[in-house]
Parts: sequence; C-alpha cells; structure tokens
Amino acid sequence: MDKENIKKEKEEINNQPEEKNFDNEKDNSKKNNENLEEKELSLEEEIENLKDKLARTFAEMENQRRRFEKEKEDAFEYGGFAFARESLNLLDNLERSKISLENDEKLKNTETLKKVIDHLNVINKDILSIFKKNNIEPIKSINEKLDPNLHQAMMEVEDDTKESGTIVQEIQKGFMMKDRLLRPSLVGVSKKKFEKEEDNGKKSEENKEKEEEK
Repeated sequence: MDKENIKKEKEEINNQPEEKNFDNEKDNSKKNNENLEEKELSLEEEIENLKDKLARTFAEMENQRRRFEKEKEDAFEYGGFAFARESLNLLDNLERSKISLENDEKLKNTETLKKVIDHLNVINKDILSIFKKNNIEPIKSINEKLDPNLHQAMMEVEDDTKESGTIVQEIQKGFMMKDRLLRPSLVGVSKKKFEKEEDNGKKSEENKEKEEEK
C-alpha cells in the first residue's frame, strides 16, 4: 500500500505543474492578443495623425504659393507705386512755377512770359502722357460730386448754381494708378448760401441755449 500511495502522490505532484502551465499559456495568449490589439490601435492612430499633418502641410504650402503669386503680381503691377507718387511732386512744382510767373508784375503780358508758360505747358503735357502710358491718370474733380474715396474737401464755396457737395475748385490734382489711389484730389465744394445762413442760425440758437443754461 505504501508503494501505491507514493505512486499516487508522485502522479498528483506531476499533474499539478501541467495544469499551471496550461493556465499560464492561456494567460500569456490573452495578454499577447491584447497587446496586438493595442498595437493595431496605436498604429491606426499614428497613421491618422500622419494624414492630418500631411493635409495641414499641403494646405500651408498652397497658402504660401498663393501669397507668393499675389506678391509677385502686385510687384509687377504696382512696383513703381512709390516712385509714381513721388513723381507727382514734379507736376506740383511745375504748376507752382507757372502760377508764380503769371503773378509776377514785371513779367505780366510780356512775350517772354508767354513763351515760358508755353514751355511749362509742354513739359506738363509730356509728364501726363508718360504717366498715362504707365496707367497713372488724374482723378476727375471739377463739377463732380464729392467722393471721400477720391477727394478731400479743404474748403466750402458759396455757389447757388451748383448742388451742395459739388466740386467747384481743385486745389491739388489727385491721381490713380490703375485701381489704386496715389493721392486724393484736394478740392473746394459748393454750398448754397441759404444753407450757410441756416447753419449760422442753428449755431446762434445753440449759443443762446448755452448762455441761458449758465
């Protein structure tokens, strides 16, 4: 009997590790499957992240390309913008010289003055012609309605024959370069006499009210 018991005990001992090993294999297999699933998920996430980054990069590259094209186009179309604006001083100086000569008492009504003015007019005409070839043209002002985008009102002139806000005097000529404003025209606009009287009446009433309040 002792031998048989010993034998049984040995069998039991031998069987126990086999069961544990089997359980361990199950646990390991489960863990491996879980790890594989996690790896698959992380790979999918990484691929999605890469796709998102790639899409953003392409979008940024496209935006940069458009900005570059716009800058290149502007440089071609308006590269001489600053130079053109500075060149307007030439016309201003010519106009001032002409006015100064015409107001000189010693030169008035002389043949010399007439010749000089003719030469200045030719130069002025040539400059305007060069400007026009480069898409620089004067802004229409006289008898036009005041446009804040093109004109700057410097004074009001009483004129009952014109609608209020009509340009009746050009102090300094304005210019456009294609669709861009080089400088606005400085102008005087009409104002009817009765409107001025009404404004003066309103101001008087306001002053009276202020005095009464005091």
